[in-house]
Amino acid sequence: MFEGRTTLTQFIIEEQRRVIGASGDFSGLLSDIATACKVISNAVSRGALHGTLGVRQVGAGEAAINIQGETQKRLDVIANDVMLRSNVWAGHLAGMASEELDDIVVVPSIYPRGKYLLVFDPLDGSSNIDVNITVGTIFSILRSPNPGSEANVEDFLQPGTQQVCAGFALYGPSTIMVLTTGNGVDGFTLDRDIGEFVLTHPHMTIPAETQEFAINASNERFWEPPIKRYVSECLAGKTGVRGKDFNMRWIASLVADTYRILTRGGVFMYPVDDKTRDKGGRLRLMYEANPISFIVEQAGGAATTGRCARIMEVPPEGIHQRVPLIFGSRAEVERIVGYHQDYLQGRDDSFSMPLFTTRSLFRSQ
Repeated sequence: MFEGRTTLTQFIIEEQRRVIGASGDFSGLLSDIATACKVISNAVSRGALHGTLGVRQVGAGEAAINIQGETQKRLDVIANDVMLRSNVWAGHLAGMASEELDDIVVVPSIYPRGKYLLVFDPLDGSSNIDVNITVGTIFSILRSPNPGSEANVEDFLQPGTQQVCAGFALYGPSTIMVLTTGNGVDGFTLDRDIGEFVLTHPHMTIPAETQEFAINASNERFWEPPIKRYVSECLAGKTGVRGKDFNMRWIASLVADTYRILTRGGVFMYPVDDKTRDKGGRLRLMYEANPISFIVEQAGGAATTGRCARIMEVPPEGIHQRVPLIFGSRAEVERIVGYHQDYLQGRDDSFSMPLFTTRSLFRSQ
């Protein structure tokens, strides 16, 4: 029942009242983003009915490729258009940047220009959309260095520590929005009967103890020794140095893996490896790694590149810059960082062997 619950609108207004001199621009922007996520949620849930699943085609039936070099789905484009249309007109933003677009979007002069910048991944995990696996939208809000003026690329190149807000919407069995403004993490579930996000997960905290880890094991041959060492120890279970059994989880949807870690604990690893080294990593700093790291840190966890660098302190060099990303329960992340330090200092020579030559990943229970 709705009675006694706080809506996202009420939550935003209450937060605004705590800030002396708040203009309401930030509250209005969050409201517009929430509206966009509702529209995207509806589009995702009706994709099969509306014929919008599958790959976007261009030219003579060729698959469209985005700036990332990835095959573009029809719903990628739909979600991107929804985010742009919902946020360009209200006067809260000076510019936007999206995973799906080569360049930034400057707010046209026919609209008022505001004091914020919005960067987003309109449909994270879209490779899973045709098989009905959870996808989502990730976003980050920054202050514009030149409020009211036409935005340029340099305006966006701020470290994650400068984020005003980060969040993601999860389109699964229910639609959930997770937000932080630097004062903890809260989760809201979309009540379709009233068309509002309702606070259902206040003060989210990542459990300190965990027996789960998430990594794409098909890339094992490309991993560096510190990652092989960590995964090997987890797989050794009760008989190994960790003294407990671990389960491996991999959804291949960053928002879904993040939400699981927020609620159950664990660690997520998309490390730099021989496959992604020339690109700097796999995930994008500005609209994937930074917002997720902000949320994770506010929930009591940690996020790193692996080699000691805190994700939110990585200096951005471009809108689509890639980085390695390891995040989750703080103790596990710190252990992995320690293994990287051992490796860099020459203390880890024994962990260069393949993991699964003597131990099957899918061992009998």
